[in-house]
Amino acid sequence: MDNRQHPWLANYPAGVPAEIDPGQYSSVAAMLLECCDRFRHRPAFNNMGRTLSYGDLDRLSAAFAAFLVNDLKLAKGDRVAIMMPNLLQYPVAIMAVLRAGLTVVNVNPLYTARELKHQLDDSGASAIIVVDNFAHTVADVIGETPCKHVICTGLGDLLGFPKSAITNFVVRHVKKMVPAFSLPGAIRFNEALGRGTRSKLPKIEITPDDLAFLQYTGGTTGVAKGAMLTHRNMIANMLQAYAWLTPVVREGEEVVVTALPLYHIFALTANFLTFARSGGYNILITNPRDMPGFVKTIKDLRFTALTGVNTLFAGLLNTPGFDKVDFSKLHLTLGGGMAVQRAVAERWKKVTGCTLAEAYGLTETSPAACINPLDLAEYNGSIGLPVPSTDVSIRDDDGKELPLGEVGELCVKGPQVMKGYWQRPEETAKVMTADGWLRTGDIARIDEKGYVYIVDRKKDMILVSGFNVYPNEIEDVVALMPGVLEVAAVGVPDEKSGEAVKLVIVKRDPALTAEDVLKHCKVNLTGYKQPRYVEFRESLPKTNVGKILRRELRDAAPAH
Repeated sequence: MDNRQHPWLANYPAGVPAEIDPGQYSSVAAMLLECCDRFRHRPAFNNMGRTLSYGDLDRLSAAFAAFLVNDLKLAKGDRVAIMMPNLLQYPVAIMAVLRAGLTVVNVNPLYTARELKHQLDDSGASAIIVVDNFAHTVADVIGETPCKHVICTGLGDLLGFPKSAITNFVVRHVKKMVPAFSLPGAIRFNEALGRGTRSKLPKIEITPDDLAFLQYTGGTTGVAKGAMLTHRNMIANMLQAYAWLTPVVREGEEVVVTALPLYHIFALTANFLTFARSGGYNILITNPRDMPGFVKTIKDLRFTALTGVNTLFAGLLNTPGFDKVDFSKLHLTLGGGMAVQRAVAERWKKVTGCTLAEAYGLTETSPAACINPLDLAEYNGSIGLPVPSTDVSIRDDDGKELPLGEVGELCVKGPQVMKGYWQRPEETAKVMTADGWLRTGDIARIDEKGYVYIVDRKKDMILVSGFNVYPNEIEDVVALMPGVLEVAAVGVPDEKSGEAVKLVIVKRDPALTAEDVLKHCKVNLTGYKQPRYVEFRESLPKTNVGKILRRELRDAAPAH
């Protein structure tokens, strides 16, 4: 390869190959079965004090897969929805669905009835596995969807007796966290496991081009679309991430904190699949929004790795007691899903002693496309270098490639790029070129060393008197103020300039004023980038994984 076209290759960390072989495994199921065989006696997942070994994962997923095929008569390629937070049942269900030759449809458990109905209708899911706490939503819509089978589970179902019974009783009757629901014919998760142990899972041929996941995306910008992620896509991205981690990951010794939900592509690939390959031990956090509870769980854990989004890291840093957590073994912190702010990264390094490395990906790329070298001493503001077997290109609106250093749309090509959007050829054509390039919708530049810098999302860009203003830049500047906890920058209509910059801020210091913020921005930003309006709020609207919803803030912005 020509280093003028691929300058990142010369800057790859030592030991990271330029290429991976996505044909190394025939399927995600085959890869997981190999992991379960190699690490059979090692711990795989922990939740609420109970640990499952890789041997347990193999045994339980085999039983559940046999139930899906033999009892429910699901056929290869059928879709199965999974609607739950991080519980031990989740990895068991995912592995079972994949072993059975079926396709996983991950569902956010906080979905409204309308959102769930759309996803079940669109995917054509034949079955859904749902935790009792959210079964009332399923009950509201199940009769209007093609979904025929419901499997319900309690939060404590895999915690072992008597803890499982106590947990489920407290959740339902003491904390009253389970709204009433009626789902005649629904089967209990543990009953399904029992029935599955009485039959044998037939041999099912799974090919690399079969669909492993229908991963829904775009719900914050319109109708959610299912990204078709094949077994080859997922294996490729797991191997790409694994290759990147190889210089720092110790086989059989990693303890990774999984606070992001497994229904999100980041935790699914990075935490579950990639760490499984090295025999990692996943600590599942069921409710990361309970920050004091989260900190209590990890306080004495001596974990080695943690993944998250900027808001999660900021939340932890602002939780009393976090600075007393045992960070002695922590050597890998990976941030993705949204831009990592310099102020958060610098504070993270100061408190934990570990550099917060930024990564970049999309649901459509399974998700990793770029990752920073993990031996970086400091946060560098970039999203890193393209992962092995991945090309990136900066293009103008006509699709023409731009020279290094110029700003344009980031395009990605590699074996991890999705097959397309489920039953939406027109939407697929909008983002994928005939020769396999994915238009990410992100505005970026590449420097002479091959590092990629995101300038912003196309749709979030603010146009002030003909000048492009990128919210990330404004937010980074404002986040440096000690009195600011969280900030979002959006464009609001303006008679003079077309649009003006508005800030929505959550205060850390109650004494912070709009005048303080505007004065700080005047010093740090050129005229047209300076915010015109400042609004203070108690909280910012976010997606289920903590991305700030700028669109919602724009829609709610009053005319000025």
